[in-house]
Amino acid sequence: MTPRPGPWLLSGDVRQRPYDPGSPLPAAVLFDRDGTLVADVPYNGDPSLVALMPGARQAVDAVRAAGVPVGVVTNQSGVARGLLTRHAVEAVRLRVEELLGPFAVWAVCPHAPEAGCDCRKPAPGLILAACRRLAVPPERTAVIGDIGADMEAARAAGARGVLVPTAVTRAEEAAAAGTTAPDLPTAVDLVLGPALAAREPR
Repeated sequence: MTPRPGPWLLSGDVRQRPYDPGSPLPAAVLFDRDGTLVADVPYNGDPSLVALMPGARQAVDAVRAAGVPVGVVTNQSGVARGLLTRHAVEAVRLRVEELLGPFAVWAVCPHAPEAGCDCRKPAPGLILAACRRLAVPPERTAVIGDIGADMEAARAAGARGVLVPTAVTRAEEAAAAGTTAPDLPTAVDLVLGPALAAREPR
């Protein structure tokens, strides 16, 4: 049997503390990209169109300040559809990191929905691959996203999901989410704990 295609794993030289199973903090926090960290521009391969979502910088900074590894898990089916190249995906990644700083891992699904891969959300493969790269257990990892597929992927991986609804989030997705937050900084407060989250005016 031919193995199913896996995700792209992109990462830079980001030092992180070894996983401490006794820590009350999550082992890692993984963010969805489009609609969560940056505005959703369909099939975007243009770095100049990258715009941060409200609270993104504060949220990511708070995770880093707590010493928790931070990553991105993102579906990019535009690659399979011939609308994006790997170079374009990398260019957008680099622009996001210019705005938000470096991430310990990016797990990217480049496949079409019909490809039958194990990584396209709502499948858990992106989360599991990111956790393997970070050497952390999925069950101690938090996933923050804006749609039901993010929460389903977190659930399937055994991770904790926090939904930050936007205008495109369907009511049934919000109702099915175990935990929701009105914005990204609040989502981070929920996963880090009130005493450990960065407290800045919002």
